[in-house]
Amino acid sequence: MLKNKMRYLFPIIVFLLFGFGATAQGSFQIALLKYNGGGDWYANLETSIPNLIEFCNKNINTNIQKQQAIVEVGSEEIYNYPFVHMTGHGNIIFSEAEAQNLRNYLLSGGFLHIDDNYGLDQFMRPQMKKVFPELDFIEVPFNHPIYHQSFDFPNGLPKIHEHDQKPPQGFGLIFEGRLVCFYSFECDLGDGWEDQSIHNDSDATRKKALQMGVNLIQYSLLGEPNN
Repeated sequence: MLKNKMRYLFPIIVFLLFGFGATAQGSFQIALLKYNGGGDWYANLETSIPNLIEFCNKNINTNIQKQQAIVEVGSEEIYNYPFVHMTGHGNIIFSEAEAQNLRNYLLSGGFLHIDDNYGLDQFMRPQMKKVFPELDFIEVPFNHPIYHQSFDFPNGLPKIHEHDQKPPQGFGLIFEGRLVCFYSFECDLGDGWEDQSIHNDSDATRKKALQMGVNLIQYSLLGEPNN
């Protein structure tokens, strides 16, 4: 089955793409996660990830395909994507089979970025507990390598949208020393990736959001130094 094959090929594919530095040797695709429950998994669909892809290709010489894929939580196709992005405002439901599939994907070398588009937190946390019942989200310290890839964020996540006027926080699920899921909260990176005309964010704000997005993708592919 595709799942079983990708479980062992995934680290090899990442090495071939990025094993000799930041420049990709081949093209790959990143994906937006489609989930059940009625929440708007498709939030920011049109321009958010495509703009991030364009920024990555221009600034760190990646060769990511211009259009993101859409992949369902329970699909075996998820193993084709080294980086999966999840967003929305509302309800999320993972079946037991979907939770197991997502867990297997993450343990096989995949990476999940969850971006709270405001209102996602209360629905997301119980579902991710199905995926990793033994883990809790912890705040990722500012000295973690995810904040220090091509772009340096010594104070952690940039603040993109105000929401509840709380500071932005980056949470993570860490399995056996590896950050497998990064959760951006009170930040809204995905809105910052969208076209300027949608939210009227300043160029400086959008640039910070895109730079942090680059760091997420780089970390998902390269991991920590000396790994």
